Amino acid sequence: MTPLSGSSLSAARRARELTDSVGGAPVDVLVVGLGVTGAGAALDAAARGLRVVAIDAHDLAFGTSRFSSKLVHGGLRYLASGRLDVAHESAVERGVLMERTAPHLVHPQPFVLPLTPLVSRGQAALARAGFHAGDTLRLAARTARATLPAPRRLSAVETRHLAPALRRDGLRGGLLSWDGRLTDDARLVTALARTAAARGARILTRVRALELTSTGARVRDELTGEEGEIRARAVVNAAGVWAGGLVDGVRIRPSRGTHLVLRPDSLGTLTAGLHIPIPGETNRFVLVLPQDDGRVYVGLTDEPVAGDVPDVAEAPETDIGFLLDVLCSVLHVPVHRADVVGAFAGLRPLLDTAGDRPGAGARTADLSRRHAVLTSSEGVVTVVGGKLTTYRRMAEDAVDVAVRLRGLDAGPSPTASLPLVGAAAPHVLAALPTPRRLVRLYGAEAPAVRALAARDPRLAEPVLPGYPVTGAELLWAVRHEGALDDEDVLDRRTRIGLVPADRAAARDAVRTLLDGTAARQG
Repeated sequence: MTPLSGSSLSAARRARELTDSVGGAPVDVLVVGLGVTGAGAALDAAARGLRVVAIDAHDLAFGTSRFSSKLVHGGLRYLASGRLDVAHESAVERGVLMERTAPHLVHPQPFVLPLTPLVSRGQAALARAGFHAGDTLRLAARTARATLPAPRRLSAVETRHLAPALRRDGLRGGLLSWDGRLTDDARLVTALARTAAARGARILTRVRALELTSTGARVRDELTGEEGEIRARAVVNAAGVWAGGLVDGVRIRPSRGTHLVLRPDSLGTLTAGLHIPIPGETNRFVLVLPQDDGRVYVGLTDEPVAGDVPDVAEAPETDIGFLLDVLCSVLHVPVHRADVVGAFAGLRPLLDTAGDRPGAGARTADLSRRHAVLTSSEGVVTVVGGKLTTYRRMAEDAVDVAVRLRGLDAGPSPTASLPLVGAAAPHVLAALPTPRRLVRLYGAEAPAVRALAARDPRLAEPVLPGYPVTGAELLWAVRHEGALDDEDVLDRRTRIGLVPADRAAARDAVRTLLDGTAARQG
C-alpha cells in the first residue's frame, strides 16, 4: 500500500508550505504545538473542512507525548476517586482508538497484580472490585468484549507463568485485568499529523511561535532564523506545559512522570504487564510494561516540578531509586541500578486552579486530569490538562470553541469515526504478508515500508545489532514522516534513543542515510 494521498511529510513539503504560510493569506485555524493534542486539533479542524496551519518549535511529539506510559487507559483510577465523568470519557476514547481510529497502534494489554504478602486480603478484594468496575466502564463505553477480555483471578501457577520473575514465597496468585496499550505514543502523533496533512493541513515543525494574538502569530523558522507572521481567523494554543508562556493567565502545575528502560533479559520472559501496588497508597501502582522491541519500561512517578520548564525533562536519581525499590519488592532476583539502561521523564500539563496553588497541600497526583479550554482576553483559545487517552475529545472541544468564537463555517467533529493513516480492520491487518512488528507500527502501510528494502537489500538489515529497527524504517521516516535530522529519527520516529548507548551506536548509520537522501533530493 502506498501512503494515503497527500499524507507524506518531508523537508521539501515543509519548505514549500512554510513559504506559503508566512506572510500569506489568512488561514482559518492556526494550531500551536504538535504533541498529541495539537496534532489532534489540526486533524479535527482540517476534517471539518477548515484551512489549517499547525506549528511546533521542535518536532512532532517532541514534548510530553513521547514520554507517556504508552497506555490508553480506561479510567479506572478516576472511577476509584469518584470522578465518574473523567472515567467514562477515558473509557469511551479508549474504545474509539482501539476499534475505530487506530486499531493498528492500540492493542489489548494484559496486566497481572501479584498477590504477595505486601498485598493484604482487603486490598486484594478492593483491587478486584475495582477491576470489575473497570469492566463495567468498558460495557458502558460500548467497547466489545472481544477487544478487552474480562478480568479474573489467577492461581499462583498461572501468575508465575505470565511473570516468571516474581518471587514465589507467599505468592497467593494474581489478578488479571486488561487495558489498551500503544505500540508507540510518538507514532500516534505522527499518524495524526499525517492524517491532518492528507486533509490539507500544513504541518510545520521547527517553527517557533514568538507571540500569539487573536489574528495569528509572529513566528521564527528555527532552521534559518527568519521571522514573519502567520495570519489566522482563530488561534489554538496546544503547547502543553509551555502553554502558559504564550498566553497570560494560564497557570500550569507540571507533574513529572519518570520511567526506567530495562533490557529484555532483566525480567526474563514477561508475557503480561504488572501492576505493583505502591506501599501506603490505595490507588497507585508502579507499572511494568513489556514492549514490542523487547525492552521493558517501568514507571511511573507523579512528582511536582517547580521553576522553569525545560525542553526535555531529566529523570532524577530519586525517581529511579523509588521505581527500583517498588519493582524489587515483588521480584525473585532484584534489578539493580546498573541494569537500568535508560530512563525518560515527561511533564504532564496539569491545570493549576486557585485551590491547588503550591502550599495549599495538594499533590500533583491529586489534581484532576480533566482538561480545560480557556479563552484569553485577546481571543486565543488554549487547551490544557487532560491526558493522552482523551486527546481527541480535547482537540474537538478546543476546535468547537474556536469555531464558535470566530464564527467559522464548520460542522461537528467527525474524528470519532475517522481512521488514521495506516488503520484498517483487524482481519485486513492480520492478512498482510508483513512481519507483525511492522504491522503494529505502520498498519496497512507496513508492506510499503518493507518494499523499500526489496529495492535495496541493505535497508533490510537492522541499524543496530540486537535491535529490530531497519534502514527501511529510517528511510520511510525521512520520506514520509517529516523527520528532518538524526534526532527526529532516533528519538521520535523510532525509539532507539531511549537507551543512550544504542543512540550513540546507531547515530552514524542514521546520518549516512540522511546524507544520502539529501544528496538524491538535491
